[in-house]
Formats: sequence, structure tokens, C-alpha cells
Amino acid sequence: MNVALLSGALSLASGAVLSASTKLPEQAQLLLPEATVVLPSVPPPEVANGIPVFVPPGTSLQSLTDKPFHVFHEEFIAIIGESPTLTLIADSGTNPMFHEAVVWHPPTEEVFFAQNAGAKAAGTGLHRSSVIQKVSLSEAMAVSHLRNGVGKVQVQVVDFQPAVINPNGGTNYKGNFIFAGEGMGSDIAPALYLANPEPPYNTTILINNYYGRQFNSVNDVAVNPWNGDIYFTDVTYGYLQDFRPKPVLPNQVYKLNAVTKAVTAVADEFVNCNGITFSPDGRYAYVTDTGSAQGFYGYEPTKPSSIYRYTVAADGTFENRKLFAHVTSRVPDGVHCDTNGNVYAGCGDGVHVWNPSGVLLGKIFTGETAANFQFAGDGRMVICGETHLYFATLAAKGAALT
Repeated sequence: MNVALLSGALSLASGAVLSASTKLPEQAQLLLPEATVVLPSVPPPEVANGIPVFVPPGTSLQSLTDKPFHVFHEEFIAIIGESPTLTLIADSGTNPMFHEAVVWHPPTEEVFFAQNAGAKAAGTGLHRSSVIQKVSLSEAMAVSHLRNGVGKVQVQVVDFQPAVINPNGGTNYKGNFIFAGEGMGSDIAPALYLANPEPPYNTTILINNYYGRQFNSVNDVAVNPWNGDIYFTDVTYGYLQDFRPKPVLPNQVYKLNAVTKAVTAVADEFVNCNGITFSPDGRYAYVTDTGSAQGFYGYEPTKPSSIYRYTVAADGTFENRKLFAHVTSRVPDGVHCDTNGNVYAGCGDGVHVWNPSGVLLGKIFTGETAANFQFAGDGRMVICGETHLYFATLAAKGAALT
């Protein structure tokens, strides 16, 4: 066996060869999968269990951070382009201000996002709702040549009225936003809120019950570009974080008909269904299951940390459930597609990217949890890292907004 040859090149499924001499952008590095197939010493389960960041042989946490665009497959080079950048634009200390509901509003070139609801460090959930904030993309673009732009981009709290209670997921919808609110206690039910992204920032509740029963804690929302219907996940994280009562429904995905307003359960069999998105043509749905993350009750690595793909049937229901990917760095939370149908998910060490066949192409490495993120126009992305907010530039474009 020629070990030198094996360490220098990798034959890919496409038949091409990606070598160690492949020209890469300044902030990118090649991480050949073969380097991790056989380890000199495999850590015991109590050490390597999906929680710590995996540091491949020959690298360090610092080297992984120094060049954060990790190339596993040649297709990732086209996704990141010739000069991708990753910039830290905000730091909130210990308060997880940058968590979920990342939504881009093109007319004002602003990106909105929500604080972590239910996190002990935030003090949110039962007695105080998490807040929604925004940043200006022009300010982020102005510092994209830096690795650290903290203090140069203003983060503003947005006062939606009536307030979105414990916001989590979010998406665009006909010039407005839809936010998923997890609810608070037994009296404020989880709901989907239609929100105006411009003053006076008014909101309207779209749905707050399933035939009289409260949802568990509505988590994420997406609009299918094919049929225009609104799909959302409902999961027990409010209960697992002690700000919602004992659930009265299974963890499920629901469809809200955009015309009739009829609500239908379209998928179950989840431990904790979480993020949801659609392929650019709307024919496939992707749902993350973060079952291994048990809120205040710990982390169980034998439960799902997975992305499932469904075919969207002609009537808008889901069929043909398929395991699309299993994530080895904590859990896949928020999930989105680019215009070519590649799938991106926020995971325990950054944003992971797969092609439509489920091949892991690479990572945008943050070294910490990237709960959610969103494309903000061509070649721009905002990534929520709980206490850190990142702005990335790359070649890929986000799937069209509704």
C-alpha cells in the first residue's frame, strides 16, 4: 500500500481526483475523508460521543478555525467560490442572543433573528419572552474583509406588537415574515405569527391550536414554493426546557393550507422534529430530528441527530421518508437549500453542506453550535452561533424566497 499516495489524493465518486495540491481559497483547507477512516487511537465512547468538536489527525482546533471553509469534496469548491470569507460581527458574552428565526428582508437589506428561548443563560422562557433583533447587511458587508468585526455592526432589538412570544423559527412570506412562537406556560399557546418587517412591526396570529389543543412548542416554519402552503414543526422543547406544560400532542410536522386555512398533520415518527425546508422546486421536504438533544435533560447520542427527506405528494402531504444524513457534531438544527438543491444545516461545529444525494461536501466551521443561519441574497449568509453572530460570503445562492 502506498501510504504517501493515499495521503495525497482521494478518488471521488464522480471519478475526479482531489489532491493535496488542489488550489484552494485563502480561508479554505482540504480535509480528506480518508484521514479519519482509520485513527491511530479511537477515543472511548465517554469521550467521543457527538458532543466535543472532532479534531482530525494532523489538525488542531486553532488550525480548523484559522481556515474555516473545510473542503471534503470537490463540489464544495464551487459552492464557496474563489474568495469566501467568515467574519464574527457580534459577541453577546454569555447571553445566547443569536439563536434562531434568521430571516432576510430584501427591501431594507436587513436580517432578523431571535434570542434563545428557554436558555438558562438568557433567563427567557417562562417569565420573559426572548426577543427579536436585526442587523444591517450593508454594515456586515463593510467588515467582510475582517475576521473579527465585533463593534462595527449594530444589533438592534425590534419591538413587534403584539409581541411574538418566545420566537424560534422564521421565514419569508409574501413580503412579510412568519415567526414560530413556542408559547409560555399553560396560558400563552404556541403559535405562528404573521409579522410586518417594517414599522410599525405589527403582527397577527395565523394559527394557535390544533382543533382545540395547544401545540407543544412550535419550532420552525417553511413555505413550500410549489404549492404555497405553510409547513411547521411542533416539538416538546418548551417542556424539555421547563417553560411549557406536559405535551398533549405527538411531535409532528403540520401543513397549513394557504387558502382554506385547514391544518393537517403530515409527518410523525420523530423524537424531536426541528428544522424544516424544501428543495428549490418544492418536491422534496427536509426535516431535522434533534432527538439526541434533550433540553435540560441532557444529551443522548443514541437518539436521532439526523435529516430526513420526504417526497411532497400532489395533495401536499409527505411520503417516502428517507434518512438523508446523520450528523456527528451534536445535532442538525436549522436547515436550508441553495439554488442547486444542496442542503445546509446548522450543527454543533458550524454549517454542514450536502449535495442532493446526501454526500457531505464540506463545512463552514465556527467551532461552536450554529443553531440556525440563512442566505441573505446571492453569496451572503448570516449564521447564529448562540453568543456569536457571523457573516459569511461565498458563491452559492439561497433558494428563492416566497
